[in-house]
Amino acid sequence: MVEWTQLLLPILLSAVFVFFASSAIHMVVKWHNSDYGKLQNEDVVRAAFNEHALKPGQYILPHCVDPKEGAAPEMVAKFEEGPVAVVYVKKSGRMELGPFLGKWFLYTAITSVIVAAVLRSQIAPGAESQSVFTLAGITAWLGYAWAGPADSIWMGKPWRVTVKHMLDGVIYAALTALAFSWMWPGIAE
Repeated sequence: MVEWTQLLLPILLSAVFVFFASSAIHMVVKWHNSDYGKLQNEDVVRAAFNEHALKPGQYILPHCVDPKEGAAPEMVAKFEEGPVAVVYVKKSGRMELGPFLGKWFLYTAITSVIVAAVLRSQIAPGAESQSVFTLAGITAWLGYAWAGPADSIWMGKPWRVTVKHMLDGVIYAALTALAFSWMWPGIAE
């Protein structure tokens, strides 16, 4: 069995690869800039949110607790009239990228640790590079992309946005798989 100490370098390397690839996707290619629309009456909506002192959290409207309440005529009317929305409210203040990037790097590192755990349990030292690449890629893709469709199904996230995130996941998975297959202990040159 591969020792954890032998996996530290591919874990770190794959996390760094993904971090820089995602930075390029978002800051250079800017392929996600069109993912969010602007409200025509943004200032009115902001004023309404501020008037009600919304705390950071997740909100849905119309709000109902259970299916029985959702079947009530007045609730059905609210859904038909619209809007139907899921809203995430963040803490107010200046947008600082540092904490977001730190959390994202931690996420990439944790994903790489999970990939390492799966590989460690299934693949022996000296295994074929293709076997390492395949299992690492599938595991990483699941970690980076597979939760996305649930947001489109349940929260109304546009499918085009989900598909783009899943394609990002393919890139991240390939980079993770590359790092592990390249650095896997015992692979012949």
